[in-house]
Amino acid sequence: MENRRNLFFFYGDDKATLIEKMKPVYDILKENGFTILDHPQHANAIVSVGDDGTFLQAVNKTGFREDCLYAGVSATDDISFYCDFHIDHVDSALQEITKNEIEVRRYPTIQVTVDHDTSFHCLNEFSLRSSVIKTFVLDVYIDDLYFETFRGDGLVVSTPTGSTAYNKSLSGAVVDPLIPCFQVSELASLNNNTYRTLGSPFILSNDRTLTLKLTHNDKDYPVMGMDNEALSIKQVEKAVVRLSDKQIKTVKLKNNSFWEKVQRTFL
Repeated sequence: MENRRNLFFFYGDDKATLIEKMKPVYDILKENGFTILDHPQHANAIVSVGDDGTFLQAVNKTGFREDCLYAGVSATDDISFYCDFHIDHVDSALQEITKNEIEVRRYPTIQVTVDHDTSFHCLNEFSLRSSVIKTFVLDVYIDDLYFETFRGDGLVVSTPTGSTAYNKSLSGAVVDPLIPCFQVSELASLNNNTYRTLGSPFILSNDRTLTLKLTHNDKDYPVMGMDNEALSIKQVEKAVVRLSDKQIKTVKLKNNSFWEKVQRTFL
């Protein structure tokens, strides 16, 4: 049971300053039997220190692990979705955690497979667009059904938790993470008497498969966004998106549910 108290800290920008500010937290953790690791391999909890972008990087760089708990510490004054603690108050919060059992929140992820060769997960969203200034053309399939031909800047596929990010700026719906689904939103679609798309975001259940096939003229120029990272692969034929069975476990504190975060952030 000893290894259940192994922690790894993942730092964002200005690492030296953040480590210095976190020293009092280290002392509290060590006093309560926690071990601070230099590598995430044997960690039971991975703590990001920075902002939401740092949290996404921490999950990505450590392989979307399901066997550990992720926690975020905000080092900015910006409202955060993934950071349940603030660096100026994390010591008092940890004192409460060490005295009481915490609840675990589970966030769904999507899995993206590109041409049967490259596969990766996203916690927020996957986006597909052209790297040149031109109309991007994609054939959209839902399961085996040809659904539409999209013309525009690109498409964004988001998880329920990612629905509050890029997706929301595209007038997508905010989705409860307890609903196993993913959402597709358009980037500046071209709609006229010749070309037509659905023109609104749509939500697919966890049993659905979304396939995005690139037309011949666009195969050399896709840019794929995986959360806050960009992936560029030439000669892409298609990208297949599904809701993954893999879930990310995070700390759930009192008065800090998903909808309480939505309320604090937007209302």
